[in-house]
Amino acid sequence: MNKEWYVVDNVAELDSPALLIYLDRVASNIETLTGSINDVGRLRPHVKTHKSLEVCKLMLKAGIRKFKCATIAEAEMLAMAGAPDVLLAYQPVGPKANRLLSVGQQFPSTRFSCLIDNVPAAKALSDLFNSYNLLVAVFIDLNVGMNRTGIAPPDAFSLYEKVHSFNGIDVVGLHAYDGHIRDSDLSVRKNRCDEVFNLVVELQQQIKNKFNTALTIVIGGTPSYSVHSTRSTGECSPGTFIYWDKGYADILKEQQFSFAALVVSRVISKPSADIICVDLGHKSIASENPLTQRVYFLNGPNLTPIGHSEEHMVFKVAEGKSYEVGDVLYGVPFHICPTVALHERAAVVENNQLTGYWNNVSRNRKITI
Repeated sequence: MNKEWYVVDNVAELDSPALLIYLDRVASNIETLTGSINDVGRLRPHVKTHKSLEVCKLMLKAGIRKFKCATIAEAEMLAMAGAPDVLLAYQPVGPKANRLLSVGQQFPSTRFSCLIDNVPAAKALSDLFNSYNLLVAVFIDLNVGMNRTGIAPPDAFSLYEKVHSFNGIDVVGLHAYDGHIRDSDLSVRKNRCDEVFNLVVELQQQIKNKFNTALTIVIGGTPSYSVHSTRSTGECSPGTFIYWDKGYADILKEQQFSFAALVVSRVISKPSADIICVDLGHKSIASENPLTQRVYFLNGPNLTPIGHSEEHMVFKVAEGKSYEVGDVLYGVPFHICPTVALHERAAVVENNQLTGYWNNVSRNRKITI
């Protein structure tokens, strides 16, 4: 009888809860990504999911040269890996701007860029970098419906007019994150993504007509990748693909990525005949979703969560099923990105064997800068 792909033969060596990374599946997901687009040069994957120097190097080896990140620590990690092009998909305000300057000075072979969505922030960046006789590339961040950051596309032309000639910054592109578009029906998702893309292209053309400048478009995340990757232009920024998770697997049926990261947990108590408690608390699994959408156990699909606290998760056991204290459970997180951030390191699995560990180095807010 063939064993399941996720079973770790020497799991007795691993304390729980723990994060498991399946190396062959990570490699397969990278191969799937690079084969899903007309030009690898259009890929700018986000590293917020894996936060791992080792994974950065795997993607570089696969020919990916452009990356996106959300923190200075992630930017530094990418530079440490040798990434030539790093977009900090964040508007640096206050000390973060100084840290961006510092990381650029420490890693001169990496081209760093960041986002802006207003004149004061752009002016502050301009003054800072110009005072060091340096130039930082910036993308105008567009609010295309998520209402989290960015400037409305109709107002962005005026912003470009005001800031494009600032010393110290170089406006090189437009950034549009449509993370609010996650319809399970691909045709509906496509129509909504097309509307967003058309808005961005219209702005791009307006700027080109007046200033004879062709700005680069960086657009989308994981849900909209299925649509934007089929275009002939525009850089795409999926992130979750690298490890995949239950949340996206349930709604993005067309994407062919595999679960490559699991949480391993153990049954630690049986307070009653039909209830078990495992060691997978809030501190070990992303818990922003409803209780029933936090973890799915591959070898315990009959378990129904009924309680969750800092160090414990409690489940109702289906009739006819039984678990014993010490049993190992392999769970797929519904949201892998914040789950990774809860773990200092991940155990690497190859051929059903635990072979070592990767530090999730950029889960911390600071590495050295």
